[in-house]
Amino acid sequence: MRDDIRNTNAKGLWWKRFFYSVTGAKNDYELGPNWFASVMGTGIIANAAASLPLFSGKLQGFALIVWSIASAMLCGLVVTTIVILLQGQRVWKRHFRDPMMAQFYGAPPMAFLTIAGGTVLVGEAVLGHDLALTIGWALWIVGTITGLGSAVVIPYRLFTTFKVRPDSAFGGWLMPVVPPMVSAAIGAMLVPQAPAGVFRETLFYLCFALFGLSMIAAAIIIAMIWSRLAHHGTSGTSRVPTLWIVLGPLGQSMTAAGLLGNVAKEAIPSHVIAQGFEIFAVLYGVPIFGFVLLWTCLAMLLTIRAHRRQMRFALTYWAFTFPVGTCVTGIAQLAHHTGLPLFTWTSIFYFLGLLTAWAVAAFGTTKGMITGHLFRPPASVAIVESVKEPFDDTVAS
Repeated sequence: MRDDIRNTNAKGLWWKRFFYSVTGAKNDYELGPNWFASVMGTGIIANAAASLPLFSGKLQGFALIVWSIASAMLCGLVVTTIVILLQGQRVWKRHFRDPMMAQFYGAPPMAFLTIAGGTVLVGEAVLGHDLALTIGWALWIVGTITGLGSAVVIPYRLFTTFKVRPDSAFGGWLMPVVPPMVSAAIGAMLVPQAPAGVFRETLFYLCFALFGLSMIAAAIIIAMIWSRLAHHGTSGTSRVPTLWIVLGPLGQSMTAAGLLGNVAKEAIPSHVIAQGFEIFAVLYGVPIFGFVLLWTCLAMLLTIRAHRRQMRFALTYWAFTFPVGTCVTGIAQLAHHTGLPLFTWTSIFYFLGLLTAWAVAAFGTTKGMITGHLFRPPASVAIVESVKEPFDDTVAS
């Protein structure tokens, strides 16, 4: 398994490197599905800003600007990807065959879904209600279908094709199975806009089924990541930021549960069942909130430890952004359902962390584009091994 660190001493203008990555003028430049994580990490800022229990009204303009930037990024990456595929470059096929990089095929669906959420939340201001909804529906359908594809195909290849070591489990394994959870959350926003009756109720239950599909798969993988950390430790490389991806299904599940609880009465004829979904949003969200706090502390400590061991920048740094953003929207839903200042101010605290994480990832990505090393394939295939600190037997005895 190889580390996602791009090593190069290339010189020249960054725009030439980007041109080469698009046109294939040089075969040693590439742009794969992991780049869509930058759209996720940027778009979630707009969604989070529009969802804050406090200050969201004052941040509408800011959210609109960020959503516009993220939308432009998505369009640029889609066009670039189409050009790469039409030219017959083998970047995406090579990533599809790589046990580590293949996991990031979950990023494009989530990028579509993130922009879909922003379109519904803030896009109306520039697109109008009808067009915003039309685009939102289209992006949701594309993201949901491709997300279900990643949730099936990539784990299937992991089970049948990829060769993995006992210490191979990492946060990236969550990427293919999280898109259905994002579909559940964004789909909940679209439920009130669906035709009343059977279609709306079916959409509601479909979203909740997507919630279960993703959460159960994510719980299994999170347990495997915990087991790997306990038995083998961490790699100390640019794979460490992917530990933050664990927050993704946790925060997004709180978001989905809260949003589905909000719209249950509009979708389900039975008042009792609808009320049950509303109660579930709190009964489920509060325990998950507790684990979110725990994992935030653990991921932060492990990241600081890796940074002290000269962890280098890679596109995996975008794992600091989207998962934290889902915590903002998830905790904001708890604040909505309970009215407690605890959840209100915690969501704001995570939002500030999201902005900080985005600044770090965006700066590193911009620098990597200018120097060109992020467009380079790995110089060599290297095994990423997890290593623990030496244990002193005398202390234990």
